[in-house]
Amino acid sequence: MSEHTKAQRPTEAPDLLSATALAAFRLNGRFLDISERLARPAGLTAARWQVLGTVLREPLPVSTIARTMGITRQSVQRIADLLVADGLAQYLPNPAHSRAKLLCATDDGIAAVRRIDPAHAELAHRLAAELDTAELQRALESLERLSAALEGIDNP
Repeated sequence: MSEHTKAQRPTEAPDLLSATALAAFRLNGRFLDISERLARPAGLTAARWQVLGTVLREPLPVSTIARTMGITRQSVQRIADLLVADGLAQYLPNPAHSRAKLLCATDDGIAAVRRIDPAHAELAHRLAAELDTAELQRALESLERLSAALEGIDNP
C-alpha cells in the first residue's frame, strides 16, 4: 500500500465504518466470483456449494444454516429445495422439531463438494504464500470480532 493511500485513510468513526463496509463488500464480491469459478466444474454454484458445505459434518435445519451463513431462511430454503430436487441433499426428520426438517448432503452432494477440494486447496496455498498463514489467521480473527461487534450492537 502506498504512503499516499495510507494518508487518505479515514480516522473518524462514520468514515471508518463506511470504508470498512466498502472493503467487506469488495471482498465478498471477490469471494463470490472465485467461488463461482471453483464450483462450476463440479456442477454447482457458489450458493449451492455454501449450503452443501454447511451440512457436510452434520444435518442441520434450514434456519440454522441461514444463521451460520448470515442470509435469510427463505434464500437457504430455495437453495436447499433445489439441492434436494437434484439429488445432492435430502431432508431428514428432526427429532427436536417435527416441522423443521434437517438438510443432509447425499453421497452425490458430498462427491460434488469433494471435486472442488483440489482447486480450493490450491487457491488456499497461493493465498497463504501471498499473505502467510499468520496474516490470514489475523484477518479471520478481525472479521469474526467485527461480525460479533455488529451483531452485538444491532441486537439490543
